[in-house]
Amino acid sequence: MAAKFILTEADRSAVSAAVARAEEQTAGEIVTIMADRSDQYHDVALWWSAFAAFAALAVLGWFSPFYLALIDRFTGGWQTDWHPGEVLGLALVAVVLKFIGMYLILLWKPLRLALVPGALKHRRVRARAVTSFKIGAERRTHGRTGVMIYLSLAEHRAEIVADEAISSQVPPEVWGAAMASLIGEIRQGRAGQGLVLAIEAVGAVLAQHFPRAEGDINELPDRLIEV
Repeated sequence: MAAKFILTEADRSAVSAAVARAEEQTAGEIVTIMADRSDQYHDVALWWSAFAAFAALAVLGWFSPFYLALIDRFTGGWQTDWHPGEVLGLALVAVVLKFIGMYLILLWKPLRLALVPGALKHRRVRARAVTSFKIGAERRTHGRTGVMIYLSLAEHRAEIVADEAISSQVPPEVWGAAMASLIGEIRQGRAGQGLVLAIEAVGAVLAQHFPRAEGDINELPDRLIEV
């Protein structure tokens, strides 16, 4: 189940101030985005519902004498001979009810999220991060030096996406310290502090590779974007 995160105005101000401080030392531009979740995972609910339906069909097939006898008992023992059409009809009802029942259960988002495989969460968060970067930061700076820190709360995952000039000089593993700081604080329920630490770590990397030039201007917003 995803933890509840409450960002205060002090947290938001701290994030904006951290971005401003980091950009004083670099020509890079840092954008921070915090999303409640990166995907609704409706397809996962459908997969689990289909699995439950097929499982019900398999159980009904394996133990059909037991279930048919049970139905006979509840109907007063009148049904003594089950025709193939009646058996198929019973199987269809069981499959449909199981599918609908499982899907309704998975409308509860915490359970649905808990049943999403970790690898799929990673891919969805990464895809959403890249899409957000393309929309909000990619190629929007003079030297193509934008970096986005993307945090997805429900999945407890984060991504750092960099523009062309930065990714060509800074390998992805360099952002490991920033990611570790961010995720460590997230696990403790301190999303605001985690973002501040990540911004400081990213800023240090940018200052090393892209020091601030005279006359450099702020091209991307410093504030935290919440979606």
